[in-house]
Amino acid sequence: MVLEKYKQKRNFHATPEPAGDLEVAAARAKKGKAAEGLFFCVQKHLASHLHYDFRLEYKGVLLSWAVPKGPSLDPKTKRLAMHVEDHPIEYGTFEGVIPEGYGAGIVMLWDQGTWTPEVEDVDAALKKGDLKFTLDGFKLKGSWVLVRTGGRWGSSSGGGDARSWLLIKHRDDWAGDVDITEFAPLSVKSQGNFEDILAADRPDVWKSNRPAKGGEAGAMLATIIERAARLKAGKGPAAPADSPATTAKTATPKAAATTRAGKAKAASVKAGRAKPAARNVKRPATTKKPSVRASATRSRKSS
Repeated sequence: MVLEKYKQKRNFHATPEPAGDLEVAAARAKKGKAAEGLFFCVQKHLASHLHYDFRLEYKGVLLSWAVPKGPSLDPKTKRLAMHVEDHPIEYGTFEGVIPEGYGAGIVMLWDQGTWTPEVEDVDAALKKGDLKFTLDGFKLKGSWVLVRTGGRWGSSSGGGDARSWLLIKHRDDWAGDVDITEFAPLSVKSQGNFEDILAADRPDVWKSNRPAKGGEAGAMLATIIERAARLKAGKGPAAPADSPATTAKTATPKAAATTRAGKAKAASVKAGRAKPAARNVKRPATTKKPSVRASATRSRKSS
């Protein structure tokens, strides 16, 4: 059954997450053409730990991987991506607070856009464990690959090996050594950070039984709850924006300008119907070291 695992894990009387309409999924599966670009999104999720949920639309649902450290633009960096249950296409624009139960925490829509497979047969690529594709989002662009490290696609007996994949950026004009999660940390939907999202909801939602209590995630969540409560009360933030206890840093001027330019587009991008314009996102510049020959030439001219 489509979305069976997704529905089994959630109580839709307690969570604002979309339940998923099977008719919508069936219609999307018939209408969506991979060659024309399908919807993708990345949701930054602070639950029992901070991670990034990477989702690709395919056959009416969102194939999903949890990426603990988030995507990397550096081709040398291979990011672990744990395959999880398919999500409904409606989940692609979700941003908000999950107060309790499975996945309790704060969800930010960190990036969205369209994806196009670089292979003729997506099913065969998934079965093989080697899916190459191109992203056209606000933050993530260019050629990527998902590589399974063990097990078989769809195997219920494969255990952790079957779920383990690597998300890797290919070398192209959109690759670089910029940490995109630090460079552009804010939401493409609300332009806010975690405390903004929580303040717009219920800052007191976790007075007890917080989803993360210890470690780095627990400290981060405690700071976010405190700051969100103060924002809700109109008292301003309780800690500097660059506090090490939170990943919701203020964007650099360049990142902030990029987010402002893409805000109108981001709010209107529906699952696969609109394609973000590349001009709204400037590629992070990489600095190239001058060659030894070029340095020697300049030295002779100056002398």
